[in-house]
Amino acid sequence: MWMKKLRRSTPFLQRLLLGRREIVISSSNTQFDFPSISPNVEQFPQFIPSRKLNFLGRTLFSSEAAQKNSCWNCCNGVSSNTTPFLVCTACGCVQPVDQSVDYFQIFGLEKKYEIEGENLERKYKDWQRKLHPDLVHTKSQKEREYAAEQSARVIDAYRTLTDPLSRAIYLLKLEGVHVDEEEKINDVELLTEMLEIRETVEEADDSQALKQIQGQIQGKFEQSSISFADAFQSRKYEEALAAIRRLTYYKRANEEIVKKL
Repeated sequence: MWMKKLRRSTPFLQRLLLGRREIVISSSNTQFDFPSISPNVEQFPQFIPSRKLNFLGRTLFSSEAAQKNSCWNCCNGVSSNTTPFLVCTACGCVQPVDQSVDYFQIFGLEKKYEIEGENLERKYKDWQRKLHPDLVHTKSQKEREYAAEQSARVIDAYRTLTDPLSRAIYLLKLEGVHVDEEEKINDVELLTEMLEIRETVEEADDSQALKQIQGQIQGKFEQSSISFADAFQSRKYEEALAAIRRLTYYKRANEEIVKKL
């Protein structure tokens, strides 16, 4: 019976299976407005409460070696494993983007799934103040270009780490695990569950019913987040990928519900 239902795909189910994540980042103003990284729909909580996994992930970047970076302006050297070398501490000049520094290092965070949102937001604002175009508009063309590139990377890093699904995908990529975000799902159990959710949403006749369904999906999302954290800590990457697939569909289902509220 459920196979017949699967073949009767509706626009709702198609959006769940084929949805694309679009996030629009607004540009900064002269008033030091920080770019918004929130999608235009209600999202699940950005930060899963920390259970203090104390997991130190394997880092694949050369910045963990005690190599030296030198400022292009004053030639001052700094160990790249002590602080992200975005701005020279000696002369204050903005430096070119160093791709060996990962997003967690930019914000001084331990590379794990569960993070503290307050520390991340504070560090993000600190970097944006230092890299804001109004602070470098009198600088050389080279430094203005560096500032624009660094600011864009900090924004992308913040957007990635504040979103639970994006953070999970990024963590696996850091570990060298390929994540195909457009992968066709063959998990019959998951597809059946999403079909049932679709039918329940379509049959809901008021906002109260929709919010009740949304709460149930949120609970599933949080449970899948915990499953991912456990699998990542144990280096069970196949289980981590399975958790990511569920996170993806629960997030899309939530977005569809929000559109109907």
